[in-house]
Amino acid sequence: MGTQPDSLPPSLPRPTTPAGRDGLAALLARPGKAVVALDFDGTLADIVDDPEQARAHPGAVEAIAALAPRVASVAVITGRPAGVAVRNGGFAGVPGLERLVILGHYGAERWDALTGTVQAAPAHPGVAAVRAELPGFLDRVGAWRGTWIEEKGRAVAVHTRRAEDPQAAFEALRDPLAGLAARHGLVLEPGRLVLELRPPGVDKGVALTEYVHETGAESVLYAGDDLGDLPAFAAVEKLRSDGVPGVLVCSGSTEVREVATRADLLLPGPPGVVAFLTALAGAVA
Repeated sequence: MGTQPDSLPPSLPRPTTPAGRDGLAALLARPGKAVVALDFDGTLADIVDDPEQARAHPGAVEAIAALAPRVASVAVITGRPAGVAVRNGGFAGVPGLERLVILGHYGAERWDALTGTVQAAPAHPGVAAVRAELPGFLDRVGAWRGTWIEEKGRAVAVHTRRAEDPQAAFEALRDPLAGLAARHGLVLEPGRLVLELRPPGVDKGVALTEYVHETGAESVLYAGDDLGDLPAFAAVEKLRSDGVPGVLVCSGSTEVREVATRADLLLPGPPGVVAFLTALAGAVA
Protein backbone atom coordinates (compact mmCIF):
# COMPACT_ATOMS: atom_id res chain seq x y z
CA MET A 1 0.00 0.00 0.00
CA GLY A 2 1.49 3.36 -1.03
CA THR A 3 2.12 6.48 1.01
CA GLN A 4 -0.94 8.72 1.19
CA PRO A 5 -0.66 12.55 1.08
CA ASP A 6 -2.13 12.81 4.60
CA SER A 7 0.45 10.41 6.04
CA LEU A 8 3.69 11.92 4.77
CA PRO A 9 6.61 11.22 7.12
CA PRO A 10 7.29 13.98 9.67
CA SER A 11 10.97 13.99 8.69
CA LEU A 12 10.07 15.70 5.41
CA PRO A 13 8.74 19.25 4.98
CA ARG A 14 5.13 19.20 3.80
CA PRO A 15 4.29 20.71 0.40
CA THR A 16 1.76 23.53 0.67
CA THR A 17 -0.32 22.44 -2.33
CA PRO A 18 -2.47 19.32 -2.85
CA ALA A 19 -0.66 18.57 -6.13
CA GLY A 20 2.70 18.78 -4.38
CA ARG A 21 1.56 16.50 -1.57
CA ASP A 22 0.23 14.00 -4.11
CA GLY A 23 3.52 14.16 -5.99
CA LEU A 24 5.62 13.56 -2.90
CA ALA A 25 3.35 10.72 -1.80
CA ALA A 26 3.71 9.07 -5.22
CA LEU A 27 7.50 9.40 -5.07
CA LEU A 28 7.61 7.84 -1.61
CA ALA A 29 5.23 5.03 -2.60
CA ARG A 30 7.32 3.95 -5.62
CA PRO A 31 10.76 5.59 -5.42
CA GLY A 32 12.16 3.17 -7.98
CA LYS A 33 9.87 4.77 -10.56
CA ALA A 34 10.74 8.39 -9.65
CA VAL A 35 13.07 10.92 -11.25
CA VAL A 36 14.59 13.58 -9.00
CA ALA A 37 15.86 16.49 -11.11
CA LEU A 38 17.89 19.37 -9.71
CA ASP A 39 19.25 22.69 -10.92
CA PHE A 40 22.89 23.37 -9.98
CA ASP A 41 23.63 27.06 -9.33
CA GLY A 42 21.44 28.41 -6.55
CA THR A 43 20.02 24.97 -5.79
CA LEU A 44 22.91 22.58 -5.20
CA ALA A 45 25.52 25.36 -5.11
CA ASP A 46 25.40 28.80 -3.53
CA ILE A 47 25.32 31.79 -5.90
CA VAL A 48 28.76 33.44 -6.02
CA ASP A 49 30.13 36.47 -7.87
CA ASP A 50 32.38 34.30 -10.05
CA PRO A 51 30.51 31.24 -11.44
CA GLU A 52 33.83 29.46 -11.94
CA GLN A 53 34.17 29.37 -8.16
CA ALA A 54 30.74 27.80 -7.57
CA ARG A 55 30.92 24.42 -5.87
CA ALA A 56 28.30 21.99 -4.60
CA HIS A 57 27.15 22.92 -1.11
CA PRO A 58 28.72 20.83 1.68
CA GLY A 59 26.81 17.60 2.00
CA ALA A 60 25.12 17.85 -1.41
CA VAL A 61 27.09 15.06 -3.08
CA GLU A 62 26.65 12.79 -0.06
CA ALA A 63 22.89 13.44 -0.01
CA ILE A 64 22.53 12.66 -3.72
CA ALA A 65 24.69 9.56 -3.39
CA ALA A 66 22.41 8.31 -0.60
CA LEU A 67 19.26 9.03 -2.63
CA ALA A 68 20.29 8.02 -6.16
CA PRO A 69 20.40 4.22 -5.67
CA ARG A 70 16.84 4.30 -4.29
CA VAL A 71 15.14 6.15 -7.18
CA ALA A 72 14.98 5.59 -10.91
CA SER A 73 17.46 8.39 -11.50
CA VAL A 74 18.83 11.68 -10.23
CA ALA A 75 19.47 14.23 -12.97
CA VAL A 76 21.19 17.60 -12.66
CA ILE A 77 19.80 19.97 -15.31
CA THR A 78 21.91 23.07 -15.82
CA GLY A 79 22.78 25.77 -18.30
CA ARG A 80 26.46 25.09 -17.67
CA PRO A 81 28.49 22.75 -19.87
CA ALA A 82 28.04 19.21 -18.58
CA GLY A 83 31.74 18.79 -17.88
CA VAL A 84 31.88 21.98 -15.84
CA ALA A 85 28.93 20.86 -13.73
CA VAL A 86 30.62 17.50 -13.13
CA ARG A 87 33.84 19.21 -12.05
CA ASN A 88 32.26 21.93 -9.93
CA GLY A 89 29.84 19.49 -8.38
CA GLY A 90 32.48 16.87 -7.60
CA PHE A 91 30.22 14.17 -9.05
CA ALA A 92 32.73 11.95 -10.88
CA GLY A 93 33.73 8.62 -9.38
CA VAL A 94 31.48 8.86 -6.31
CA PRO A 95 30.04 5.53 -5.08
CA GLY A 96 26.26 5.63 -5.26
CA LEU A 97 26.16 8.01 -8.22
CA GLU A 98 26.44 5.39 -10.94
CA ARG A 99 23.02 6.36 -12.32
CA LEU A 100 23.52 10.11 -12.06
CA VAL A 101 22.98 12.05 -15.28
CA ILE A 102 24.05 15.63 -15.95
CA LEU A 103 22.03 17.40 -18.65
CA GLY A 104 24.24 20.37 -19.49
CA HIS A 105 23.47 23.34 -21.71
CA TYR A 106 19.76 22.75 -21.03
CA GLY A 107 20.00 19.22 -22.39
CA ALA A 108 22.24 19.85 -25.41
CA GLU A 109 24.98 17.94 -23.57
CA ARG A 110 24.64 14.81 -21.47
CA TRP A 111 27.09 13.20 -19.06
CA ASP A 112 26.35 9.73 -17.70
CA ALA A 113 28.21 8.75 -14.54
CA LEU A 114 28.12 5.10 -15.56
CA THR A 115 30.29 5.73 -18.63
CA GLY A 116 31.92 9.02 -17.66
CA THR A 117 31.37 10.34 -21.18
CA VAL A 118 29.68 13.44 -22.60
CA GLN A 119 27.37 13.31 -25.60
CA ALA A 120 26.65 16.60 -27.34
CA ALA A 121 24.44 17.97 -30.10
CA PRO A 122 26.00 20.16 -32.85
CA ALA A 123 26.71 23.74 -31.78
CA HIS A 124 24.51 26.59 -33.05
CA PRO A 125 26.54 28.92 -35.36
CA GLY A 126 24.93 32.01 -33.85
CA VAL A 127 26.78 31.46 -30.57
CA ALA A 128 30.18 31.91 -32.23
CA ALA A 129 28.96 35.04 -34.01
CA VAL A 130 27.65 36.58 -30.79
CA ARG A 131 30.83 35.62 -28.95
CA ALA A 132 32.90 37.60 -31.47
CA GLU A 133 30.59 40.63 -31.48
CA LEU A 134 29.71 40.90 -27.81
CA PRO A 135 32.74 42.76 -26.36
CA GLY A 136 32.44 45.61 -28.85
CA PHE A 137 28.67 45.61 -28.57
CA LEU A 138 28.78 46.08 -24.79
CA ASP A 139 31.23 48.93 -25.21
CA ARG A 140 28.99 50.67 -27.76
CA VAL A 141 25.88 50.46 -25.57
CA GLY A 142 27.77 51.87 -22.58
CA ALA A 143 27.67 48.83 -20.32
CA TRP A 144 28.22 49.62 -16.65
CA ARG A 145 31.69 49.10 -15.20
CA GLY A 146 31.75 45.67 -13.60
CA THR A 147 29.61 43.99 -16.26
CA TRP A 148 31.42 40.90 -17.56
CA ILE A 149 31.06 38.05 -20.07
CA GLU A 150 30.94 34.37 -19.16
CA GLU A 151 31.92 31.93 -21.90
CA LYS A 152 29.67 28.87 -21.68
CA GLY A 153 30.66 26.99 -24.83
CA ARG A 154 27.20 26.60 -26.37
CA ALA A 155 25.97 29.90 -24.94
CA VAL A 156 27.32 33.26 -23.78
CA ALA A 157 26.20 35.09 -20.65
CA VAL A 158 26.53 38.70 -19.50
CA HIS A 159 26.64 39.18 -15.72
CA THR A 160 25.81 42.41 -13.92
CA ARG A 161 26.25 41.27 -10.29
CA ARG A 162 29.61 43.09 -9.99
CA ALA A 163 28.29 46.38 -11.43
CA GLU A 164 27.88 49.45 -9.24
CA ASP A 165 24.10 49.20 -9.68
CA PRO A 166 23.56 45.54 -10.70
CA GLN A 167 19.80 45.78 -11.29
CA ALA A 168 20.04 48.98 -13.32
CA ALA A 169 22.76 47.43 -15.49
CA PHE A 170 20.61 44.32 -15.94
CA GLU A 171 17.56 46.31 -17.06
CA ALA A 172 19.58 48.58 -19.36
CA LEU A 173 21.14 45.64 -21.19
CA ARG A 174 18.05 43.46 -21.46
CA ASP A 175 16.52 44.92 -24.64
CA PRO A 176 19.80 45.53 -26.50
CA LEU A 177 20.97 41.99 -25.83
CA ALA A 178 17.59 40.59 -26.88
CA GLY A 179 18.06 42.36 -30.23
CA LEU A 180 21.60 41.03 -30.59
CA ALA A 181 20.42 37.50 -29.83
CA ALA A 182 17.58 37.72 -32.35
CA ARG A 183 19.91 38.91 -35.12
CA HIS A 184 21.93 35.73 -34.75
CA GLY A 185 19.02 33.33 -34.34
CA LEU A 186 19.42 33.02 -30.58
CA VAL A 187 17.16 33.78 -27.62
CA LEU A 188 17.83 35.82 -24.50
CA GLU A 189 17.29 34.04 -21.17
CA PRO A 190 17.24 36.39 -18.15
CA GLY A 191 18.30 35.08 -14.76
CA ARG A 192 19.51 36.34 -11.40
CA LEU A 193 21.52 39.38 -12.59
CA VAL A 194 22.63 37.46 -15.66
CA LEU A 195 21.47 37.58 -19.29
CA GLU A 196 22.24 34.49 -21.35
CA LEU A 197 22.23 34.31 -25.14
CA ARG A 198 21.60 30.73 -26.28
CA PRO A 199 19.99 28.66 -29.05
CA PRO A 200 16.18 28.50 -29.25
CA GLY A 201 14.17 25.37 -28.57
CA VAL A 202 16.51 24.20 -25.83
CA ASP A 203 15.43 24.67 -22.24
CA LYS A 204 15.14 22.81 -18.97
CA GLY A 205 11.51 21.97 -19.63
CA VAL A 206 12.31 20.16 -22.87
CA ALA A 207 15.25 18.38 -21.23
CA LEU A 208 13.20 17.29 -18.23
CA THR A 209 10.21 16.09 -20.24
CA GLU A 210 12.37 14.03 -22.59
CA TYR A 211 14.26 12.48 -19.68
CA VAL A 212 11.10 11.57 -17.76
CA HIS A 213 9.72 9.87 -20.86
CA GLU A 214 13.05 8.11 -21.50
CA THR A 215 13.15 6.65 -18.00
CA GLY A 216 9.46 5.78 -17.90
CA ALA A 217 9.20 7.57 -14.56
CA GLU A 218 5.84 7.53 -12.80
CA SER A 219 6.59 10.56 -10.63
CA VAL A 220 9.02 13.49 -10.77
CA LEU A 221 10.50 16.08 -8.46
CA TYR A 222 12.20 19.21 -9.76
CA ALA A 223 14.11 21.77 -7.67
CA GLY A 224 15.30 25.14 -8.98
CA ASP A 225 15.71 28.78 -8.08
CA ASP A 226 15.86 30.98 -11.18
CA LEU A 227 13.88 32.13 -14.21
CA GLY A 228 15.59 29.48 -16.32
CA ASP A 229 13.91 26.87 -14.11
CA LEU A 230 10.39 28.04 -14.98
CA PRO A 231 10.23 25.91 -18.17
CA ALA A 232 11.00 22.88 -15.99
CA PHE A 233 8.24 23.95 -13.60
CA ALA A 234 5.88 24.19 -16.58
CA ALA A 235 6.99 20.73 -17.73
CA VAL A 236 6.15 19.23 -14.32
CA GLU A 237 2.76 20.96 -14.40
CA LYS A 238 2.11 19.48 -17.86
CA LEU A 239 3.20 16.03 -16.70
CA ARG A 240 0.83 16.32 -13.75
CA SER A 241 -2.03 17.14 -16.10
CA ASP A 242 -1.08 14.00 -18.07
CA GLY A 243 -1.27 11.83 -14.94
CA VAL A 244 2.37 11.85 -13.78
CA PRO A 245 2.47 13.20 -10.19
CA GLY A 246 5.14 15.79 -9.50
CA VAL A 247 6.65 18.09 -6.88
CA LEU A 248 7.98 21.60 -7.57
CA VAL A 249 10.64 22.78 -5.14
CA CYS A 250 12.03 26.32 -4.91
CA SER A 251 15.47 26.86 -3.48
CA GLY A 252 14.44 30.07 -1.73
CA SER A 253 15.44 33.40 -3.20
CA THR A 254 14.34 36.96 -2.60
CA GLU A 255 15.54 37.79 -6.13
CA VAL A 256 13.19 35.56 -8.15
CA ARG A 257 9.70 35.52 -6.67
CA GLU A 258 8.18 33.92 -9.78
CA VAL A 259 9.78 30.60 -8.87
CA ALA A 260 8.67 30.75 -5.24
CA THR A 261 5.06 31.48 -6.12
CA ARG A 262 4.90 28.49 -8.52
CA ALA A 263 6.49 26.01 -6.11
CA ASP A 264 4.79 23.41 -3.95
CA LEU A 265 7.64 23.54 -1.45
CA LEU A 266 9.93 26.43 -0.55
CA LEU A 267 13.32 25.59 0.95
CA PRO A 268 15.92 28.03 2.35
CA GLY A 269 18.50 27.83 -0.44
CA PRO A 270 21.12 25.13 -1.02
CA PRO A 271 21.45 24.24 2.70
CA GLY A 272 17.71 23.56 2.79
CA VAL A 273 17.88 21.54 -0.43
CA VAL A 274 20.70 19.39 0.98
CA ALA A 275 18.75 18.81 4.20
CA PHE A 276 15.65 17.88 2.18
CA LEU A 277 17.52 15.44 -0.08
CA THR A 278 19.11 13.84 2.99
CA ALA A 279 15.70 13.42 4.63
CA LEU A 280 14.22 12.13 1.36
CA ALA A 281 16.96 9.50 1.10
CA GLY A 282 16.16 8.40 4.63
CA ALA A 283 12.43 8.27 3.91
CA VAL A 284 12.86 5.93 0.91
CA ALA A 285 15.55 3.76 2.51
